[in-house]
Amino acid sequence: MRPAVPHLGFHLLALLCLGSLVAACGENGQGDASAAHDPLLRPARLAETAPERFVVQFETDAGEFVVTVERAWAPRGADRFYSLIRAGYYDDTRVHRVVPGFMAQFGLHGDPRVNQVWARALIQDDPVVESNLRGRIAFAKAGPNSRTTEVFISLEHNSRLDADGFAPFGEVSRGMEVVDALYDGYGDGPPRGDGPYGAMARARGNEYLDEEYPELSRIRRARVIAPDPP
Repeated sequence: MRPAVPHLGFHLLALLCLGSLVAACGENGQGDASAAHDPLLRPARLAETAPERFVVQFETDAGEFVVTVERAWAPRGADRFYSLIRAGYYDDTRVHRVVPGFMAQFGLHGDPRVNQVWARALIQDDPVVESNLRGRIAFAKAGPNSRTTEVFISLEHNSRLDADGFAPFGEVSRGMEVVDALYDGYGDGPPRGDGPYGAMARARGNEYLDEEYPELSRIRRARVIAPDPP
């Protein structure tokens, strides 16, 4: 799922998600046993209702930044993000797509099995009630009602994305300079650049990203810091 590169007209929605919604393979006979040890393999069980406002701290190798989420902006998106954060989904992941002057995107898990099951865990769209301004965070998507786990932070005002249904659910409230410093040397992914190929990142996880794109910024940990989780 990818927000489109700027000024591509007709291709805006298509590129937004090139590689973000891949049909998942069927689970093998080890699926249930694996899920018993890793709750991330059971998306249906990770469906919490978020507080009306909550704050998430991201620890990265570039520093820390904080996101404040407003559930009223996009309730379904906020609930999904809250559930993922609480489950540790974004821990030890890579910021795999950074397009200078546009956005920084993350949300592919390091374990291919986790990517496989979450590719089917779609949530319905939220109405767009806030614009995609600099510092706002929204889910990437591959068309209507296709949001899963990937999110992006706008590095500039991207209000042109509003009409395509990208609903911000929060914004960076501290540390935007850290977001600006996330590694962008690889640029966009294929076919627009030489950055990571989304389908391969889903299939091989961190093994592929670390081997082929070792300079990518890393999210070490993401946690809710206010209000305190129950």
